[in-house]
Amino acid sequence: MLLGAMGIFKRFLNIFRAKTNKLLDRVEDPRDTLDLSYEKQLENIQKMRRSIAEVATAKKRVEIQANQLQAQGSKLQEQARLALGQGREDLAREALTRRATIAEELTELETQHTQISAQQDKLVETSERLQAQVAAFRTRKETLKATYTAAEAQSRIGEAVAGISGSMSDAGATMQRAEDKISQMQARAGAIDELLASGALTDLSSSTDDIQAKLDKVTASSQVERELAALKTELAVAPSPVLPPASGPNGGVALGAPGEAVASTTSRPVTQPEVNS
Repeated sequence: MLLGAMGIFKRFLNIFRAKTNKLLDRVEDPRDTLDLSYEKQLENIQKMRRSIAEVATAKKRVEIQANQLQAQGSKLQEQARLALGQGREDLAREALTRRATIAEELTELETQHTQISAQQDKLVETSERLQAQVAAFRTRKETLKATYTAAEAQSRIGEAVAGISGSMSDAGATMQRAEDKISQMQARAGAIDELLASGALTDLSSSTDDIQAKLDKVTASSQVERELAALKTELAVAPSPVLPPASGPNGGVALGAPGEAVASTTSRPVTQPEVNS
């Protein structure tokens, strides 16, 4: 049971780490990361300089201490000479014994001074190499930042041209929704106009009710029919146009083409038809 719970917890932890890494990769900006790395390298240079200063300070303390011991040794040497001049051999021996101890300390300080000097030279060399690397990293960092910025701009332009960027997608979706609404409103307006024309809907903007509208429609149709009948009657009774007769020789009527002589006809009386009683 405990092993199963540990397995589930470990699996949950791995999933959480994977999700966290993906989220960090998504929000991470290489330019910010490069700047942060450069700042850390500058901090390392500052630490190296502080270390060099501390080593130089220790070296200087050793030199000061050695100078003091050398002064003490010289003084003891002089005291031993004076003690022998006064017949105090014991004092001379004591002074020389102390001088020998100081000589041993000077030897040890000299060894320390040599080691500290070597350490200082090594730190200075490392600091110079680190500074050169940081300077090269700074140049490379600026180049990478410029390259990333250009690539990012090119990618955004490409996405905009392809229409897959977020802003262009939103604009396209907005335009599509506007077109759909316009089409819907146009269809609604057309349908309402048709319904109003057919009388299925009452036009509230007009003061005429539906009965009066139907009566007006019938009246308009009757008026059209009356006008059409009048036109037919007028066309039926109207005489056909007749050209005036041209007078020919001997009082006859000239028929035919102009300039052509035509025989005249004598007028005959018109007889009425006989009506059978």
